[in-house]
Amino acid sequence: MDIWSLDKITLVIVFAIPGFLILKTYALLSSSGNKDTSQQILDAVAYSCINYAILAFPIILIEQSNLRHSSPYCYFAIWAVFLLLVPIAITLAYWRFRKSKFAQGAFPHPVGRPWDFVFSQKKPYWAVVTLKNGRKVGGWYGEKSFASSSPSSPEIFLEDAWLLNSDEGFERPRTMTAGILITESEISTVEFFDPHRSDEDEQQETSARGVSTEGGEGLSTPKTSRR
Repeated sequence: MDIWSLDKITLVIVFAIPGFLILKTYALLSSSGNKDTSQQILDAVAYSCINYAILAFPIILIEQSNLRHSSPYCYFAIWAVFLLLVPIAITLAYWRFRKSKFAQGAFPHPVGRPWDFVFSQKKPYWAVVTLKNGRKVGGWYGEKSFASSSPSSPEIFLEDAWLLNSDEGFERPRTMTAGILITESEISTVEFFDPHRSDEDEQQETSARGVSTEGGEGLSTPKTSRR
């Protein structure tokens, strides 16, 4: 059997490429791990069929027209869009739907771990990391910081390390530091603070909730804007 014949290669491209693009795009968006190869092949064929089901009407129009003979370059360009671009567009649309409030009422969130959910938002934070030995490490998570994503183990790099005062507030940045890397084996909890929220905003929100702050322990963030 000649597996390198044009018909067989075309069959593989048509029924595998769109599905694999859907799988890889979704895995990239959701930071999910790779499935077993044999399972991925079956999934790729299934998703390719879904891709063609969505494109059934334009495909019928293209194939019934004389475009293949009258303008072959345009014909193959359209099929390239069907094979390469449309699967990615379908995945992006499905991803946005899964993250919508409407979908959240019926389906679980597409991101599997809270760690990935928080850091996928690409927001800057003041962060306090509590280590398993009880020590607290403060720092700035910004543009030059980094957090791992699935399937890698949770690790975080804070571009600036800060000293905490006796009230666990951010006192000042450590001198001669280029950041701090904290590995999964050392992390107990990570607490985030909005750099755009002032103490007055926090007090107003607390008062609106009817929560007393007397005797509470506050964590003050620096008044200067980091970015």
